[in-house]
Amino acid sequence: MALETDQQDPARGAKGVGGILQRHDSLYGDAEKVSSAQHHGSQDNWIRTLRLAFQCIGIIYGDIGTSPLYVYASTFTSGISNVDDLYGVLSLILYSIILLPMIKYVFIVLYANDNGEGGTFALYSLISRYAKVSLIPNQQAEDATISSYGLDTISAPMRRAQWMKKSLESSKVAKVTIFLLAILGTSMVISDGALTPAISVLSAVSGLQQKAPQLNQGQIVLISVAILVVLFSVQRFGTDKVGYSFAPIILLWFLCIGGIGFYNLIKYDVGVLRAFYPKYIIDYFKRNGKDAWVSLGGILLCFTGTEAMFADLGHFNIRAVQISFSFVLFPAVSLAYIGQAAFLRKHPEHVLDTFYRSIPGPLFWPTFIIAVSAAIIASQAMISGTFSIIQQSQTLGCFPRVKVLHTSKLYEGQVYIPEVNFVLGLICVIITVAFQTTTDIGHAYGICVTSVMIITTILLVIVMLLIWRMSIWLIIPFCLVYGFIELVYLSSVLYKFIEGGYLPIVIATVLVIIMAVWHYVHVKKYWYEMEHIVTNEAAKQLIQTHNVKRISGVGLLYTELVQGIPPIFHHFIEKIPFVHSVLMFVSIKHLPIPHVEVSERFLFRNVESKTSRMFRCVARYGYSDKQEDTKEFAASLVEGLQSYIEEGHFITDMQVQETEAQTTSIADSNARPRKAGSSTVYIEEALTASETAGLTQPRISSYSAHSSGRISEEQSRTIAEEKQFIQRELQKGVVYILGETEIKAGPGSSFVKKVVVNYMYTFLRKNFRQGEKAFAIPRQQVLKVGMVYEI
Repeated sequence: MALETDQQDPARGAKGVGGILQRHDSLYGDAEKVSSAQHHGSQDNWIRTLRLAFQCIGIIYGDIGTSPLYVYASTFTSGISNVDDLYGVLSLILYSIILLPMIKYVFIVLYANDNGEGGTFALYSLISRYAKVSLIPNQQAEDATISSYGLDTISAPMRRAQWMKKSLESSKVAKVTIFLLAILGTSMVISDGALTPAISVLSAVSGLQQKAPQLNQGQIVLISVAILVVLFSVQRFGTDKVGYSFAPIILLWFLCIGGIGFYNLIKYDVGVLRAFYPKYIIDYFKRNGKDAWVSLGGILLCFTGTEAMFADLGHFNIRAVQISFSFVLFPAVSLAYIGQAAFLRKHPEHVLDTFYRSIPGPLFWPTFIIAVSAAIIASQAMISGTFSIIQQSQTLGCFPRVKVLHTSKLYEGQVYIPEVNFVLGLICVIITVAFQTTTDIGHAYGICVTSVMIITTILLVIVMLLIWRMSIWLIIPFCLVYGFIELVYLSSVLYKFIEGGYLPIVIATVLVIIMAVWHYVHVKKYWYEMEHIVTNEAAKQLIQTHNVKRISGVGLLYTELVQGIPPIFHHFIEKIPFVHSVLMFVSIKHLPIPHVEVSERFLFRNVESKTSRMFRCVARYGYSDKQEDTKEFAASLVEGLQSYIEEGHFITDMQVQETEAQTTSIADSNARPRKAGSSTVYIEEALTASETAGLTQPRISSYSAHSSGRISEEQSRTIAEEKQFIQRELQKGVVYILGETEIKAGPGSSFVKKVVVNYMYTFLRKNFRQGEKAFAIPRQQVLKVGMVYEI
């Protein structure tokens, strides 16, 4: 039996009626079932959307909005040999912004979000819900019911989706490849988070040399480092406060660069508007050949920070990003680039400091102050995105445990990670001091941007085939157009590999190794526990053999398994033959969705018998959900357990009737409307092996809790006594039992596996947060049980 205390959608209940169904560990299956309640951005009114649109100006557009500071200087590193080249470069800039940030990301990629969450890992988790590509074996056929997309009609796109699903699920290579793409994209975004502050702040502060030529480059670097230290120090106040304080500055910046650009356009050369004619791109490549191709490494800096729009989506919503991009960012930066091109038509010798040279004299200092402020804010986009994706990857078992702080009560997606903030800030300072100029940093920057874009394109194509089920005649042009553009840009920046391009490769490689090692051992550990599960019958014999005594209080034994009892319990009983009066095996399970309703948080099962007061519980969270503190968690857990006991006693008398009723009217029982606020009890009767042949889904029936009036007076008294007993034990104290497992490579393991498991994983485990810190459990309430796993 299982208790699920959320209002269910009747349509979903009827959806699974059509077929013949199979039996399995129902807690395992139910752990994947959640409501299809809409979350982030699904019911936003226009006032909130406009408020978010204003706020996101200060969070996600600082990077792409400050690119006019250095794009032309990074493109024409050797000066302008032919002023007509400005038409080709301006045309490349304008169409790159239109095709990549605007069309691809703002109006396509943002819709591939995972219930409001964006980023590389959100794409990975979205795909893993529709196809079993996760390397952790904790999925069931019910995963598909989580999705809001349905397979309603037979069509060619549907058949392609089915083929894609089978291909991904049957290929270990495909699973590993998708996982590696996800962690590589994540690593590149984190690398970008270290490079963005360095190049943005350094380029802005260098403007001081226009009015104070006595300042040398070393002094400019020191000023930049001081600004960066302050920037990373204020991250602890949270995205919400930072966003509202930064948004007015960035908005003023956009008005400033747009106005100056329009002024320069009118004053110097209106004729640069002919750059909207793409023929000038062809002429530029004909005239310059290889040099034009190499210059793409500078041009692509005009759309750096694009990935932040997707990674930071959990902080905002799609409509807010679309409004702010289309009506604020795009007009402002377009005018800025157009105005600078007009200025350079008359003054090509000033290409290396175009931005500050093109500012009208009286506006220099106000613009400089705004530019420095905007450059400081530019790094906020990637810092916020880094926090979001690391939180997602951690909950999906792909990153070591770190402390995640939720900084806003209004918006759940806004988080701060102290350890990551410190390391990111340290790397950023080192990069600034080591490189000292924006030229080499720009080479490194470009590799991050193009790599993430290519990975996003690959994963998006899988989403198009598997989930959106789009026509192949739309997918092929998308792949050809964007694949060609992004590969050309990537080839250009790789040409500058030894001139700084190696930096993000080094950073990403370190991160990929950390994430891959952690996830590899995490998967192996899960398999080990599955292979050594203690069954209910074995637990009963174990308790009888060791004459186990009960002690007062509530014991919560944590395990990652959602089915069976972990092997640590057997070891625990052998060493200490005492268990608490109420013992629960608690599994904290993060589903591949952003959120799980609080009312659906807990699922329970009895262990051994109803009188043993030993239970299994799955506490389900989305990867963006905030976990409660220990006191609140224990109280909610016991409250859910009391409800489960009440429902369990009620079902005892109904099982026989229900089994008979299911054989004749399963459809009626499943489709019965449920009242709001009612709880649902699932019954799954045991069938023989012959009866389960050919089945595909669990047979489920439901009863409204309002039917509990048929419970006898004796049963009601027993239920009340059980609930009071549990409440008394809770008041006597809660002890959290954690497995202190030491993971070692098993006998006969290869040399590489021994290095990975015995040294690399052990190092990570010792230097990141331990279980009690990750769960914020008071040390005086922790009981650790040591055990060695040989995997």
